[in-house]
Amino acid sequence: MTEPAEGERPQGTSMLRSGIVVSVMTMISRVFGLVRDMVIAYFFGASAGADSFFLAFRIPNFFRRLFAEGAFSQAFVPVLSEYREKKPAEVQDLVDRTAGSLGVSLVIITLVGVIGAEVIISIFAAGYIYNGEAEKFALATDMLRLTFPYLLLISLTAFAGAILNTFGRFAAPAFTPVLLNISLIVAALYLRDYMAEPAMALAWGVLIAGVAQLTFQAPFLYAERILPKPKVDFRHEGVKKIMALMLPAIFGVSVSQINLLVDTILASFLATGSLSWLYYSDRLLELPLALFGIAVATVILPGLSKEHMSDSPEAFSDTLNWSLKLMIVLGLPASVALILLSDELIATLFYQGEMTIEDVEMSGLALAAYGVGLLGHMFIKVLAPGYFARQDTSTPVRYGIIALVSNIVLNLLLVWHLKHVGLALATSISAFINAGLLYIGLRREEVLHTSGQGWLLHSVQVVFAAAVMAGVITWLLPQQNYWYETDFLPRLGHMLLICIVGAVTYAAALAVSGVNFRKLMR
Repeated sequence: MTEPAEGERPQGTSMLRSGIVVSVMTMISRVFGLVRDMVIAYFFGASAGADSFFLAFRIPNFFRRLFAEGAFSQAFVPVLSEYREKKPAEVQDLVDRTAGSLGVSLVIITLVGVIGAEVIISIFAAGYIYNGEAEKFALATDMLRLTFPYLLLISLTAFAGAILNTFGRFAAPAFTPVLLNISLIVAALYLRDYMAEPAMALAWGVLIAGVAQLTFQAPFLYAERILPKPKVDFRHEGVKKIMALMLPAIFGVSVSQINLLVDTILASFLATGSLSWLYYSDRLLELPLALFGIAVATVILPGLSKEHMSDSPEAFSDTLNWSLKLMIVLGLPASVALILLSDELIATLFYQGEMTIEDVEMSGLALAAYGVGLLGHMFIKVLAPGYFARQDTSTPVRYGIIALVSNIVLNLLLVWHLKHVGLALATSISAFINAGLLYIGLRREEVLHTSGQGWLLHSVQVVFAAAVMAGVITWLLPQQNYWYETDFLPRLGHMLLICIVGAVTYAAALAVSGVNFRKLMR
């Protein structure tokens, strides 16, 4: 890796520290997220009300990924970084006009979503109509009218977070999701008794959370003296550039979300509970993905953009290599653990209240299938910024189309025999297809150089350590009935012990195999 100039902090060290900040805040958010999901599972299980809520929340979440963490952020951050580097006097004007233009677009989309909620549900839950489930259809429609405005609120929140990230302030944006989790917990605990349909309390919790999250960001923007003063101007040079980068990226960076929506449509034809089983398992997949994949991706995009603007191809390649190596070290053991402990993890966290043993087993099967693809999802998170930082959004679109088509074909092939598990497995396979195409593209464009980086030895060391960890975890596991016959706290303590011993074993095996932690952390 290129040595920094005297007195200059190494880029990798700075990104690592930022990554740790994001990971810690994300960990706090995910802990609250697990508590949230445990509360939802306790009161609503895998019922029709839970299925309807997960559907109604997934739809605005899909659009949120397009206008928030997805295409918009990937297009906005490089342009904002460019303005900070080359036109610092115009940064505030860019922020103001982007805020106004984005805000108007979101208001229009939100109004369409609220007014056309019934049409949207009829598309994404066609199975409800086909199966004659009129009550679930009506409930999902009512919930969507409450959850869709969350798109406007959380997208503006993510816009604020993208600004703060570009200015090197990662903690506040990473902490913001905690407010959603707290809001849903409070809604489930205290609002459900006031609703004709108790699950409707969750939809209200989402709307309240959107307001809280947007309000939370404002003081931090004010402290950076970059608080937006919205002005609608689609003709502004920077706004047009963001739009040009964003339009093709909408599809490319949202392939995984489109896959989830395809899963949702097909799952609506399956047995009641299928959406909930997929939701609970996906939530556990999201934990390591957010802690490691999204955290690293969040902090490397501004760095990659700066390296590209500074014409530092060696540093650019080093950053990508470092990110990929870190993902393998963190992602492979997480993937192995999700597969080996799928039923046990679901039982530990969710087997209480309205959750049944069948719900645990069905969710566990889906979690194992999702766990197979964890590394693929993590690779996408760190490879895609290699394109976005160079303001290339068209290439990931081409690869995204291939991955999306692959997922749909795999869904149709697997769902008939494997039901909801087939949907999860298809998502995992398509993630590796997408990641593989992104990797090959970066190699072909000669912006990612892996020769001389010690990849073969690194991979062997990680696989060896993961195998040792798997053996120890398997040895420590009690009989399956233990997880159904034991109270929550002893269950949780036992699972934490297994995870801690597994992590220590993995780290020790890495050290024995010769992994240089100091070099990796640089």
